[in-house]
Amino acid sequence: MDFYGTLGTACWDKERTYRLFRAGMTGARLNLSHTTLKECDEILKGNYWPAADKAGVSARLIVDLQGPELRVGQLERAVKLEEGSEVLLGDGGIPVPEQVCAATGAGHHISLDDSALLLEVTEEGNPLRCKVLRGGVLESRKSLAVLGVEIDAPTLTQQDLENLRQGARYGVTDVLQPFVRGREDIRILRRTLKECGLEQVRIMAKIENQRGLDHLEEIVEEADVICIARGDLGNSMPLWQLPSAQKRIARCCREKNRSFFVVTQLLWSMGERAVPTRAEVSDIYNAVLDGADALMLTGETAVGKYPVEAMEYLVKTALCGVQDLEAGLFEK
Repeated sequence: MDFYGTLGTACWDKERTYRLFRAGMTGARLNLSHTTLKECDEILKGNYWPAADKAGVSARLIVDLQGPELRVGQLERAVKLEEGSEVLLGDGGIPVPEQVCAATGAGHHISLDDSALLLEVTEEGNPLRCKVLRGGVLESRKSLAVLGVEIDAPTLTQQDLENLRQGARYGVTDVLQPFVRGREDIRILRRTLKECGLEQVRIMAKIENQRGLDHLEEIVEEADVICIARGDLGNSMPLWQLPSAQKRIARCCREKNRSFFVVTQLLWSMGERAVPTRAEVSDIYNAVLDGADALMLTGETAVGKYPVEAMEYLVKTALCGVQDLEAGLFEK
């Protein structure tokens, strides 16, 4: 199996990255919604690749593009949203993409930061006037979703194109393509990779909204790897329906002999705690039984307090599942 972490402030330094590799990490994700490859030049060339070499790991480097994902813009400082208060999105308020204001009407619900915060639109226009239903602290570049509304956006942003042009220079091996809507999104990316001299780079298609589910079979057929991205996928439906969606995607991948992996909150509690919950290790084990051949940590390694310990739990738990499958105790 492959075990991926996510690069961030908790593991930028070479020694911490080396320890992650020693714990079993085989590659790492770089989220390009928050940075660029050029901005990470020193981290990648001075820390990541030397740490992999020292650990004797032929590591993968996965870049996660912006794509059609919607996000809050740059804030001067974090904004505290109090439950019951009013907030403006758009002109004169919290910056959001223009198409959000154009496509959103009164009564719509807007989730922010993977549903950590929830707003209800009370007055449409630009800005949108909203009531805070679920409060918290909002930071720059956090995810945004208008529940039940599909908002058109280009397959690749200008920043995506620039990052892909730099891909070979930094050793990119895989591209995570967010919010894939159908086979055409993948074909556009594949053509772009060829133009950038990256024909060998794998396309990891993220299934993370209803549109992706509606076109699941063609996406599975077209992509190299499927990513069950439970963060935004969980935003697109009632949360209690998410396990069924995950099982459906896994079954489709097995039937079409397509590799897939699972991401988001596998060991979420380890952002703050040195030991995971029983539910979390069961989640990892069951993903392996479902046929996943890779697993990925996000915030646990990027900003968590126990990144190395989280990777150790991920690897050891998953390998227990692999051993039990090989022993014939279960069937995929």
